[in-house]
Amino acid sequence: MHEAAIRRYAALTVPRYTSFPTAADFVSVTSDTTRCWLRRIGPEEAVSLYIHVPYCKQICHYCGCHTKMAVREDVVENFVTALLSEIETVSSNLTVRPQIMHLHWGGGTPSILTALQFHRILAALRLAFDFHPEMEHAIELDPRTVTSVLARTLALMGVNRASLGVQDIDADVQKAIGRIQPIEIVIRATSFLREAGIDRLNFDLIYGLPHQSVETLRETCERVASLKPDRVACFGYAHLPQRRANQRLIDASMLPDAEARFAQAGTVAENFTRFGYQPVGIDHFALPHDELAIAAANGTLHRNFQGYTTDGCQTLIGFGPSSISQYPGGYAQNISDVGQYSRRVDTGEMATVRGYSMRESDRVRAGIITALMCNFRVDLNDIAPDMEFADELALLRPLVTDGLVEVRDGVISATEDGKPLIRLVAAAFDEFRRENMQSFSFAV
Repeated sequence: MHEAAIRRYAALTVPRYTSFPTAADFVSVTSDTTRCWLRRIGPEEAVSLYIHVPYCKQICHYCGCHTKMAVREDVVENFVTALLSEIETVSSNLTVRPQIMHLHWGGGTPSILTALQFHRILAALRLAFDFHPEMEHAIELDPRTVTSVLARTLALMGVNRASLGVQDIDADVQKAIGRIQPIEIVIRATSFLREAGIDRLNFDLIYGLPHQSVETLRETCERVASLKPDRVACFGYAHLPQRRANQRLIDASMLPDAEARFAQAGTVAENFTRFGYQPVGIDHFALPHDELAIAAANGTLHRNFQGYTTDGCQTLIGFGPSSISQYPGGYAQNISDVGQYSRRVDTGEMATVRGYSMRESDRVRAGIITALMCNFRVDLNDIAPDMEFADELALLRPLVTDGLVEVRDGVISATEDGKPLIRLVAAAFDEFRRENMQSFSFAV
């Protein structure tokens, strides 16, 4: 692929496609709709849960999450009280006790909670749900907050997977993004978790940050690989200062351009492959023994709001401000403002404000996009035999001409050069993207 084509395609803005339609395309959805979807959950259905903790001790410059700074303990305690109210309200609309296969704590910084607060939340969940003995119980952690006491607390809670936000180990990059975190802190956190018996570890990295280069990323990959996490996710930084005030603290002139980002993404993939990791989708890597690598190899990989996953549950119930639930009928997102969220759930209301009710054509397009994002390939004859995609195939012609995509008898597949740009292929099947593409991140 020529450098001119790289620059042209990599600079285009497209969604990350952790869902279709994306959250940017959600519309108003009533609480009654969410209640209806909850009541449709069947007695034999496996369900996943997500808990969003919307607080951090400090806000990193690059952060794009729904989180606020909390310096007082009562602020977090008030959130926990509201969360318990939401769990009670949601569970009152269930007609069965679903079995939980995946429980994921995200944020924010979930470890801002105390041991007692963790246990109160878990106790409330156990009243409404049955936890499968082999349930994956995962939590996102800031390595700077991980102590031996926290690691033991999480292990006693049944946590069996932890994701550490490493981001980058270079001192200049860390200073530029407002997250001073020497590699020794990551090493210490890793040791504490493994000593407590939490040995399934994920590391999260970011490329496209200020002062980053191919050379600094190579060093980051080498140091991270030496710690042997089971999985590594490396996401491209999305600089959207018009939406995130904290990102205005980043000097945009120090950010790499689209061509440099493409080179950085390639460096990450090249290095983790060299260290024995299997590529999973466009931005994940896993050791060959890990379930994610196995799922990618056998075609059973899935994708949800946490990225690539082995979680095949059709229903994911989200708790907490801004959390998104996924049901067979559509998506339901909670109100993002913590104060408004608390006022709603404290009076027994559902926190739903936005979402999307899926049409059959949406389900087909979601299936196409998921297949492309997970497998780099989709057979339109199999997934949508009765639908016409002339317009979409026309949009793909430039990608075909440039050797990024092959289209043969209704089968669309990315070439090796085209795999890093698979989001562009997926975008051709996204009816919503033709309206406004300015609020998304670079294709790479």
